[in-house]
Amino acid sequence: MVHFVGAGCGAADLITLRGMKLIENADTLIYAGSLVNPELLDYARRDCRILNSAEMTLDEVIAAMVSTHSSGGDTVRLHTGDPSIYGAIREQMDRLDELGIGYDVCPGVSSFCGAAAALRAEYTLPDVSQTVILTRMAGRTPVPDKEQIRLLAAHQATMVIFLSTGMLRDLSAELIAGGYSPDTPAAIVYKASWKDEKVCRCTVAELAQTAEANNISKTALITVGGFLGDSYSLSKLYDPSFETGFRRAIE
Repeated sequence: MVHFVGAGCGAADLITLRGMKLIENADTLIYAGSLVNPELLDYARRDCRILNSAEMTLDEVIAAMVSTHSSGGDTVRLHTGDPSIYGAIREQMDRLDELGIGYDVCPGVSSFCGAAAALRAEYTLPDVSQTVILTRMAGRTPVPDKEQIRLLAAHQATMVIFLSTGMLRDLSAELIAGGYSPDTPAAIVYKASWKDEKVCRCTVAELAQTAEANNISKTALITVGGFLGDSYSLSKLYDPSFETGFRRAIE
């Protein structure tokens, strides 16, 4: 069996209990060494074969899974955050389907959740934003034409932008071209939940200079939107005049 496990956003104790138990019982552990906290490897057995996928190709990853499967063992494929977001797991699962090897997925805490915790922020505030857009700038890996940053920015929703820290000048230009004002609140969250986490608040226009001033060039999320401001409406759910199936309205 192959278990795709979300490692969480950084801190070793933010992995799920299920994920930790899967690591503890793994015969082979293949982890994303460029992003996953190495402290998570301490959960593995002493005789567990540990491989760093940052140094491997897809064919080599699959070969390691096949080898473990052939010997009757279990593989944990440890991905940063939650595997469903920029985890490149579909291509691995398709290969396993072709080979007739069973697998499952254990979700994890995504870095966009870790970033919100670091910011002490709520992405979905009444009368500010009820939509969160998770996206990235086009780089060596392109994005579909209809998902260009400037087109998504036109919605004025909360945006969480992955894999774009090295392109912040272009990102600012795209966000402003899409409709965000230059003084729209923004924040750079470096290594959310890690011991060296850093939160840098700024505006859309100041993203690049803020990153440079704080020596941040990778491993960070960019958050943009009015949710970082001070104005919002209170939730109707807890309004005394709002009746629910559990509470009568107070006149």
